[in-house]
Amino acid sequence: MSWAFEWQQMDDGKQPYFIHGDGDVLAAAGLCAARQEDDVWKISFTIITRAARDASGEIHDRMPVFLTPDVWGQWLSPETISDKEEALSMLDRSSVAGAKTVTAYPVSRGVNDVRTLDSEDPELIRPAARTE
Repeated sequence: MSWAFEWQQMDDGKQPYFIHGDGDVLAAAGLCAARQEDDVWKISFTIITRAARDASGEIHDRMPVFLTPDVWGQWLSPETISDKEEALSMLDRSSVAGAKTVTAYPVSRGVNDVRTLDSEDPELIRPAARTE
């Protein structure tokens, strides 16, 4: 997926923003863990974030650490990270490059109403005035 919605709290409610990248996939670095408690497996997942350096910086002060296609294999490798500084540098380079491809703009607050929302409606991603 190369798009997402993000919400900004305003005085009069939540304003949705349509956030999208240039490519077919907008990938973010994440971590997952599985542990067994008694007979039940618990799975947790988190997206790694950083200070915003993309279009979402107008919406939040944090953004996902974006992964460009050239680092997907390295990030998904099951090997233990041997050089922490090199891994952080790779994530920084990738995230900065990915952030440059991201665009965000406000859309209709109709996105907020899941009871009446038509997920196929192209109006959901049409730019709206920020004061809607």
